[in-house]
Amino acid sequence: MAVPIYDNHVHLNPEGRNVDALRAFEAAGGTGLTLVTLPYREVPVSSGEDFSRSFRITLSLAERGREATGLKINVAVGPYPVLIIPLAEHYGLERAERIMKEGMEAAARLVAEGKADAIGEVGRPHFTVDPEISEASDRVLIRGMELASEIGCPVMIHSESEPHTYSDLKRMAGTACLDPGRVIKHSSRPLVTDAETIGIMPSIPASRTAVREALAKGNRFMLETDYIDDPGNPSAVMSINTVPKRIKAMTASGEMSVEDVHRICGEIPERLYGFR
Repeated sequence: MAVPIYDNHVHLNPEGRNVDALRAFEAAGGTGLTLVTLPYREVPVSSGEDFSRSFRITLSLAERGREATGLKINVAVGPYPVLIIPLAEHYGLERAERIMKEGMEAAARLVAEGKADAIGEVGRPHFTVDPEISEASDRVLIRGMELASEIGCPVMIHSESEPHTYSDLKRMAGTACLDPGRVIKHSSRPLVTDAETIGIMPSIPASRTAVREALAKGNRFMLETDYIDDPGNPSAVMSINTVPKRIKAMTASGEMSVEDVHRICGEIPERLYGFR
């Protein structure tokens, strides 16, 4: 049985390497990934419908990737949480919150239609903001979690990574009647034990240090690069081939077992997303 190698957080840019980056990932040994939407320069957001335009770009990039490679590509679409700040500056916080919730609803429709597989990356700004922005962001996120609960899909979270973050996410998931195991914390610290995650699913950056620390505690996590396909800085955050290289090196050294790889890169993402 082939060993799966899955990157849980990849962005593609219409102006970047896009499909060529996916070919490089596959050539390095990658077998699947989650393609995550981000704001695109060519789609300024002033309404919920604008989010739909961004999501269509992500879906188009995913389809091109499937045609050009043998990769299993899952798609997460959602209103990038930091956008609430410029929206509030331009239109006021009440309208900004409404636009963000409309973005959640547009994302949920695509998942319900089988065109996307998760709502994400959504959440709240990862830096200090005014309390009003933080509270509005949480209300938007709870709405997204409610929708995810209704349609039975995961939610991928962009947020700060502080000691209280996981308990906040579990509390909001409870409010929304969403299984915390379907809440994926993007860019998570290497938190793995039940006491650390309290049911939330960690997606951990694939640095040597983080992976070693996580594996020392268990294998209930996913790996990610957060590759952003910046044409001016092709390896920004991490390069597209990091997860395959990391897994191959750590299995060769004995730091990661084949059973670990099947759990991290096969069983967990397949259970969360299902594979096309």
